[in-house]
Amino acid sequence: MGRSSDAQGRIVRAAARLFLARSYHGVGVDELCAAADVRKGSFYYYFPAKAELAKAVIDLHAQAFWAQLDDNEQATPLERLHAVADAIGEIQIGLESQFGRAVGCPFGNLAAELATSDEDVRAHVAAVLAELERRLALVFREASEQGLLRAGVDPERLAHALLAQYQGMILLAKVNASSAAELPPALHELIDANLSDPVRSRSADAVKPAASRSSGSAAAVATPSG
Repeated sequence: MGRSSDAQGRIVRAAARLFLARSYHGVGVDELCAAADVRKGSFYYYFPAKAELAKAVIDLHAQAFWAQLDDNEQATPLERLHAVADAIGEIQIGLESQFGRAVGCPFGNLAAELATSDEDVRAHVAAVLAELERRLALVFREASEQGLLRAGVDPERLAHALLAQYQGMILLAKVNASSAAELPPALHELIDANLSDPVRSRSADAVKPAASRSSGSAAAVATPSG
C-alpha cells in the first residue's frame, strides 16, 4: 500500500481520472481504492460518503481552471480577453490528449449525473460555475472599461454566453466524438463579435492556438500520482 500521508490526495486524483474516463456512478469504491492504492478504511476516513469525494474532485478541477485563467496577468487587456478562450481550450485539448477522446467538462459531467439526485453536490457545482462566470465577467468588464467591447455589450451577459457556449460545445463534442480543438476558435469568434470595430481589426494578433500550448494543468488533474 502507498503512504498514508498522501492517501487523501491519491484518492481525489484517482477519482478525477476515473470519473472522466467513465462516470461518477460507473466507478465503485473498491475500484477507487485500488486505483489510489489505499485501504477501504482510509477511503471512508477521508470521505464518509462518495458525494464528499465528488465535491473534492470538483475543487481539484476548479484549482486547475483558476490557474489557467490566472496565468496571463502580464498580458494586455486584449490578450487577456483571448486568453480566456485559450485557457478553456487548453484544458479540454489536454484532457482529450490524455483520454483519446473528448470526455466533457468535469463540472458539467457531475452536474448532469447528480444535480437532480444530490442537492449538496448540485450546489457545489453551481458555486464553482458561478465563480467561473464571475472571473470571466471581471475580464470582460475590464475590457469594457478600456473601450475594447462594442457599445452596449454587457460584460456579465457576455460571460454567461461564453460559459454556456463552452458547456454546450464540449457536450456535443463528447456525444458526437468530435474534437475539442473546435472549441477555442468558436470562443474566439464569440469574443471577436463583441469587440469594438477598431479593436476587432487587431484581435487576430492576440489569438494563440490553444493546441500549441502546454496542457500540463489538465494532465495534473486527471492523472493520479503513484
